[in-house]
Amino acid sequence: MTNEDILRVKGLGCLRDKTTPDCFNIRVITRNGKITAEELDAISMAAKKFGSGEVAFTTRQTVEIQRVKYENIDTLIDFLKEYGLETGGTGPKVRPVVSCKGTTCVFGLIDTFDLSMKIHQRFYKGYRNVKFPHKLKIAVGGCPNNCVKPDLNDIGIVGQLIPTVDTEKCRGCKACAVEKACPIKACKVVDGKIEYDRNACNNCGRCKGKCPFNAFDSYTVGYKIYIGGRWGKQFSRGIALSRIFTSESECLNAIEKAMLLFKDKGIQGERFAQTIDRISFDEAEKLIYSNELLERKDEILSK
Repeated sequence: MTNEDILRVKGLGCLRDKTTPDCFNIRVITRNGKITAEELDAISMAAKKFGSGEVAFTTRQTVEIQRVKYENIDTLIDFLKEYGLETGGTGPKVRPVVSCKGTTCVFGLIDTFDLSMKIHQRFYKGYRNVKFPHKLKIAVGGCPNNCVKPDLNDIGIVGQLIPTVDTEKCRGCKACAVEKACPIKACKVVDGKIEYDRNACNNCGRCKGKCPFNAFDSYTVGYKIYIGGRWGKQFSRGIALSRIFTSESECLNAIEKAMLLFKDKGIQGERFAQTIDRISFDEAEKLIYSNELLERKDEILSK
């Protein structure tokens, strides 16, 4: 194998296994962290036929088929394509999307599998030939529990349930069910009326349906977006945009604007967090809220 051979297959999601220099671990993309039983069977067959018979699950929710010899890589990739599966997930590009369980979880507020699939199609696949200054990781969390650590990704989305409180319906119960249910104590009965601290509320939705007098019955689904997070040799916690987006299309457009911002303003070799630090978060947020980046999309992507 030449260095060119190794780099070629790395671009296809095949990473050299240093314990067996003539073998590679092949990353299979799960799109949104979920695969079918038929696809799982195909991965199992591929591992037995072309690899060591073992698979490993990565932190980015891809599945690695272990120890595939170089001469079997192209045949393996063709085999997986027959089942609608593809390899990848390496290089200075959009990385595979990470998703939590979403509405299949008792705390889930948004359908993270559906949103992650849309992000996969529009940005992982749609931007597959776009080279960024560095890797670009995206994670989707269904609620503020942040199980998939959205704020430690370059772009992170967190589901929100924003209450509209009808204080006229509040009876000022001494044992307020809403106050008891709120995990961060954003709600409290004072002088016979519920007081709701919007600034303290993290929109987790735990209060929904708790008031027997329907003071907490109206909610708006939202998407909170963090930019500039990373976890590794250097650590940066992402900063949340000040606006919570209340439509999926707005959320997806904001993600695309953030990606275009990184492509346009980023310097080769720096992470998105460093780009934001250099141009300032306020400037990054202003650009994401405007339409300038989308209007210049063709120009930015041609660089």
